[in-house]
Amino acid sequence: MTPKKKVMFINGDGVGPELMAHARKVVDALVEVEWIEGEAGYETYKKHGTALPNETVNKAKECDAILFCAVTTPPNIENYKSAIIGLRKALDLYANLRPFVSLPNVDLPFPKLNFVIVRENTEGMYSGIEEATADRATSLRVITRKGSERIVRFAFDEAKAKGFKKVTLVHKANVLRKSDGLFLEVGRNVASEYKEIVCEDALVDSVAMRLIKSPTDFEVIVTTNLFGDILSDEASALIGGLGVAPSANIGLKHALFEPVHGSAPKYAGMDVVNPTGMLRATAMMLEYLGHSAEAKQLENAIDATYEKGIKTKDVGGTAKTSEMIQNIIKELKK
Repeated sequence: MTPKKKVMFINGDGVGPELMAHARKVVDALVEVEWIEGEAGYETYKKHGTALPNETVNKAKECDAILFCAVTTPPNIENYKSAIIGLRKALDLYANLRPFVSLPNVDLPFPKLNFVIVRENTEGMYSGIEEATADRATSLRVITRKGSERIVRFAFDEAKAKGFKKVTLVHKANVLRKSDGLFLEVGRNVASEYKEIVCEDALVDSVAMRLIKSPTDFEVIVTTNLFGDILSDEASALIGGLGVAPSANIGLKHALFEPVHGSAPKYAGMDVVNPTGMLRATAMMLEYLGHSAEAKQLENAIDATYEKGIKTKDVGGTAKTSEMIQNIIKELKK
């Protein structure tokens, strides 16, 4: 008998606990997993004095995957550190993968889209190396040959696996000549190994414009940490907003899956937030764990629910979160 996969769930803050409860219910309707709870986020900080206890990191290392909902990261608490950035670094989750796939029955002025953004996840502007005086603050942007090579290679391998034919290297090497110059040099070298895939490079500001003007230009975008963070939030607007976009954080040994949206504490307990991003991230986790058929079932159930017009206010509907979940589970049982 095959042992059940161990999945750590981290509820997070704000709307996190309710969305996680829905996601777990959906997983349980499809496969059997062993759920292991981990603590992280602002509420955890208030209880333990840290947003990411060592116990959570240690337990995460023993699990097959981590399902994570949004956490609050207040900007005005001295020495407070982001739990999600801490987990990415502790588990070396170097690749952030964000697919952007249009949903049915969502009225947007954009064509049917299907592209991904691959973002370096452990260095760049989020290196965590900062210093400040009363009059000056400095953040160190770290770009390494190793980090650049493995993220660009991940992007090209993702393109091969999903049947994409073009990868866009996004940079600002005309200004950041040393750091993005290295990223671009390494990216072009890696691209030369993938003769069957077209590679273009483009400045980040032009890509930001093209995402609005001609988003069908793109298939796989690969870029550095901060640029990827900003472009992926912009791209989410093309498919309905932050509430529908999923995210995977993948390393050599570990993987964490989460929605792109934040913790939205003002909506906590109101049964109004869109569960799509959380459930799409859950489908990505199921695929990673080897449950590809069940992942596809979940994606199809989400699409069928949208086709019926059962959707939350942010995408033009009137349904409650729980109503969407009830219909998705109903679709899974067909």
